[in-house]
Amino acid sequence: MVSSQTTTPAWDEGLLKNPHTVADKRGRVQRMFAAIAPSYDLNNRLHSLWMDQHWRRKAVKWAGLNKSDSVVDVACGTGDLTLAFRYALERLESLDGGTRPHERVIGIDFTYEMLPIARSKSTARQGTPSIIYLNGDAQALPLPDACADVVSIAFGIRNVADPATAIREFHRILRPGGRLIILEFSLPTNSVLRGLYNFYFRKILPRTATLISGDKTGAYKYLPESVNTFIGREQMMAMMSKAGFDKVEHRAMTFGVCICYRGVKE
Repeated sequence: MVSSQTTTPAWDEGLLKNPHTVADKRGRVQRMFAAIAPSYDLNNRLHSLWMDQHWRRKAVKWAGLNKSDSVVDVACGTGDLTLAFRYALERLESLDGGTRPHERVIGIDFTYEMLPIARSKSTARQGTPSIIYLNGDAQALPLPDACADVVSIAFGIRNVADPATAIREFHRILRPGGRLIILEFSLPTNSVLRGLYNFYFRKILPRTATLISGDKTGAYKYLPESVNTFIGREQMMAMMSKAGFDKVEHRAMTFGVCICYRGVKE
């Protein structure tokens, strides 16, 4: 049963004018995700028309995995991207006739309620819970320096209270040559497409997703406004460069609805 704390509204119209400037954003986001965790996957699939999994597969491909890589997936949620990295590593191992990689993929999320779902999916699909899942904050990762070859975060960087701090943390835990992959929603640059997208994003999705989830925190009102008020592509790339990443670039997918950023730690 969801506690009353997670069903009280986290967002009102005033806060949604720019949710990224709200002083207690971290707690509100955490409470919101705790409430919608049980229906999170269903809403993702339906409201992205199943494109969310396609975007994750593209992100994994762009990471340029080697079979010996260690991966840390931050803001892992219910584990979709974490699992995608795991499968990719297994495929690389199988090409060489090797064994399954053991505990070289870590998923981290600061909303505890997401993690049992991620663990359950990993066990159901792989037979053993070979992915390590940790409860932790993107701004203070519970990992040592230079411990990963790939760090990823999918649709989570805009939910972090201080994205610049998180990106510095990603740089800290990467080994030299390590890659950062950030997958995030954006707005189409074409004005007509942007108008159509925002009509769906602001008028239709909040109603249908709230109906499916039974959410009372305002999660699906927060979603479109958190995208519309988040930093732009050039600002994100500049933030990555300032944190120490080289070869920073981005790729737009599905008319610019989703952006994949990539940077390398030299």
